[in-house]
Amino acid sequence: MAPSRSEIEADSWAFALAIYARPGVAEACLTLQNEAGADVMMLLMVAFAAVRHRILLTPDEIEALDESCRPWREQIVWPLRAIRSGLKTGPLPAPSGETEQFRSKVKAVELAAERLENQRLAECLPLRPGEDALSSEQLRAVLGNVIALFVAGRDKKPTGSLDASINAIAEAAMHDLS
Repeated sequence: MAPSRSEIEADSWAFALAIYARPGVAEACLTLQNEAGADVMMLLMVAFAAVRHRILLTPDEIEALDESCRPWREQIVWPLRAIRSGLKTGPLPAPSGETEQFRSKVKAVELAAERLENQRLAECLPLRPGEDALSSEQLRAVLGNVIALFVAGRDKKPTGSLDASINAIAEAAMHDLS
């Protein structure tokens, strides 16, 4: 029996939190976010689809998935992230103990917004019969397709290779198979 969308949402969120907590993954995700403009939730959802459901999303499916959550990401998640990041250095009275408490609250709201984005992605995830097996090369390729989508939409191109970051996410996700 196929899982329900609510089961997919819960499983994908747990997967995202687990993968993100693995050594080197947070840094890899932030590198891809900062250098390529990548959406970390999109990367983790695509990895989830591949690892847990053996569904290797096509570039067209990745683009459709992105379109389903882009307004939320751009209008809600990114502004919250900008506020949280801005509180690290100012404006006055930041940074201070009081503004650090406020920054922590903004971080919690940002995480809640990312959870809602994950829910949207789970609702729009194409479900079909999966592949019989998944190789790390296939996972790296599909994650590379996500990065290509975001790089293509930016004026600023990455300053270096993003392969190490893609590999870190793929390795952590493939570890989830064992």
